Amino acid sequence: MKYQRMPIEVESPEEFGYEKIACNLAESSMTDRVFSELSLQLKDLKLAYGDHRGHRRLRELIASWYGIEPNDVLITAGAAAALFIISTSLLTSQSHLLVMHPNYATNLETPRAIGCHIETIPLLFEQEFNLDLLHLLSHIHSKVSLVSLTSPHNPSGKVFGMSVLEPIIKEVLNHNSYLLVDETYRDLNFGIQPPLAATLASCVISVSSVSKAFGLPGLRIGWLICRESQLMNTFLAAKEQIFICNSILDEEIAYQFLQHKEEWIPQMKTHVGHNITTLKKWLQQEPRMEWVEPEGGAVCLMRIRPSVSVDLPLFYQVLQQDFQTWIGPGHWFELDDRYMRVGFGWPQQTEFSQGLSNVSKALDHIQT
Repeated sequence: MKYQRMPIEVESPEEFGYEKIACNLAESSMTDRVFSELSLQLKDLKLAYGDHRGHRRLRELIASWYGIEPNDVLITAGAAAALFIISTSLLTSQSHLLVMHPNYATNLETPRAIGCHIETIPLLFEQEFNLDLLHLLSHIHSKVSLVSLTSPHNPSGKVFGMSVLEPIIKEVLNHNSYLLVDETYRDLNFGIQPPLAATLASCVISVSSVSKAFGLPGLRIGWLICRESQLMNTFLAAKEQIFICNSILDEEIAYQFLQHKEEWIPQMKTHVGHNITTLKKWLQQEPRMEWVEPEGGAVCLMRIRPSVSVDLPLFYQVLQQDFQTWIGPGHWFELDDRYMRVGFGWPQQTEFSQGLSNVSKALDHIQT
């Protein structure tokens, strides 16, 4: 495999330095949680090798949410490790992949490193990021090993429900392929919650974590779910060869936290709701910007209107250097830099409001 660094990681706030950023609107997760607020009991924890499939009670807990078996759940080092395991297990240089674009970079870069044939299914701003279902279905054929979706979608916040999932699953089954649904924002769905995709058929794999929706990215705990036992055994073999088992400490913290997840979700949705309201008010007063309102998650994809003349490199330079404000430029997602991903889950309300104001100020600065 040929690895190369992704712009979204090279230019990330943690690489640049959080202390240099006044308004961080580039994060794709909820606000980072502080250890002391979790009320954990850890002093008797034995720091041994753990169950290779992952913390037994954690898998039982996750399984109980969806009416599946604990062995249908494999705990991984974040959703990123789950996605890596899936790609390296199912794809070769001879494989074909159908994947949404734009997308979280790992869903594209790992398959590229493998060298498989990649066909992207475009999600367009002009179509409100709706999936062209007929186009996708017509491109599933016997050589397609994997179809890759993300819902709620990163970076747009679009949610793909049963009307999209069911026909794709039917077509995937007809061609002995697999469907991956990255559902890491699942618990931040703003509308009707569709079933976990992996519960719909044995050919479907769901991925999630405690990072994006729960503000615990430092734990590096995620999971993949699949009800095909032979495939899960392959995934387990991959995990064992990469890192054997997870951090016992991380797994125990995730388990204790997720036992109370229903107590955290209303707080999270209230915070997100306040920031989305702020964003809507700002957009009403900022005619140079436009968006497609997200249906879930902690991010949205906005753009500077095509009719607005703007020096894009200068805009980002002024925004970062003069206003210490960070957003996710379009090239993080292989888009024109008129597009920008804005995270509304991570910043507190004052920081978020100031960051949006700074976007307007940066546009004013370079247009005067």
